[in-house]
Amino acid sequence: MELPFWNREIERLPKKNLKNLQLERLKNTLERIYEKVPVYRKKFQELGITPSHLKSLEDIIKFPFTTKEDLFIDYPYGLLAVPLEEVVRVHTSSGTTGKPKAIFFSKKDLETSAELIARCLVMTGATKEDILQNSMTYGLFTGALVMHYGAEKVGILVIPAGPGNTERQIELMKTFGTTLLHMTPSYALYVASVILEKGLIPQKDLKLKTAYLGAEPYSEQTRRKIEEMLDIQVYNCYGLSEMNGPGVGFECPYKEGLHLWEDNFLVEIVHPETGEPVKEGEIGELVLTTLNREAMPLIRYRTRDLTRIISEPCACGRTHIRISRILGRSDDMFIVRGVNIFPQQIEEVLMGIKGVAQNYQIVLENYDEMIVKVEIDREFFDGRIERLLYLKNEITEKLRQTILVRPKVELVEPGTLPISEGKAKRVIDKRTL
Repeated sequence: MELPFWNREIERLPKKNLKNLQLERLKNTLERIYEKVPVYRKKFQELGITPSHLKSLEDIIKFPFTTKEDLFIDYPYGLLAVPLEEVVRVHTSSGTTGKPKAIFFSKKDLETSAELIARCLVMTGATKEDILQNSMTYGLFTGALVMHYGAEKVGILVIPAGPGNTERQIELMKTFGTTLLHMTPSYALYVASVILEKGLIPQKDLKLKTAYLGAEPYSEQTRRKIEEMLDIQVYNCYGLSEMNGPGVGFECPYKEGLHLWEDNFLVEIVHPETGEPVKEGEIGELVLTTLNREAMPLIRYRTRDLTRIISEPCACGRTHIRISRILGRSDDMFIVRGVNIFPQQIEEVLMGIKGVAQNYQIVLENYDEMIVKVEIDREFFDGRIERLLYLKNEITEKLRQTILVRPKVELVEPGTLPISEGKAKRVIDKRTL
């Protein structure tokens, strides 16, 4: 089967040519930030290096990491590599210091971000005949606007729905014949459950074909659950504001990892604690360098996202590197009774159990107690206590087998836990230091 391409030449660029392009763009990026960005020049000088020390792509490890803390040096304009009058957009991403990370875009940067989204959408089979309901948050968050412009570039009709107001979301789908959805996985689960509760038959009453889900890690089981509930294809998309927003990585129809556009980003995987490169195929922290960015280029940016490189060629014919779905964030990990646990491990178990509904919450209490609150299907609240006990024991045991800690499980009715329309807050940490 011949798969569609937005830019066949660049998407299938031979590896050697792709590496040469990366090296050329990396050299230019290093020279620009050394000359234009005092923060980087100081970092280079402290290490005793200059851009001339880069002879090959492998030499990138000689250069300093960029962390989220660096984005607050000389805030907000300290990392700009162009005059302020050449900046046309600012987006922000939440920070831990009480003020947001500010990410700046030139006109070319916005065009590039839309171009990458166009590649992603066409790769999954989207055409100008489609209608995209964009249910991400519009505004300072990059997710909605970048997807919006990329879809319009393809010629797709965009409904700028934004998140929330689920009844209206469903009405928009019915009225305009929405075929494509863009939202967070946690909200997609909720929307799917409301559609079914209304007695709607997705393939009869709606025209949905595809959903693009991102902005938070989610498990393969969650994807399958949404696909089954709505009878659609779900594609995993990856991005972050610091790298131009969504469209950094995207799945093709084979769904065997996310293609990450190497003409725009240099990929490294390092050990989260040591910062040293891991062996090929090993899980580690994703580190990205922008290669084609004007306003605010970043080198060796530590994303804190955990993944691994898939080196085997993809059957779709694209030559760009693939990474596995994001397994979680290194700073999302929590420790209970000496065991390292990621929220996604718990989600993977829950979404694979029959009877579990779309929402859950993890509460950490003092004395190393972990409570997992789980919404379950209404049919289980029929007065038969033995059914509830059986399901509770099944959930508890399967979680224990996976995370090696026996949690306290609480079963609650659908709609009991807070609904997430944006990024889901799955972990409530009530422990005191």
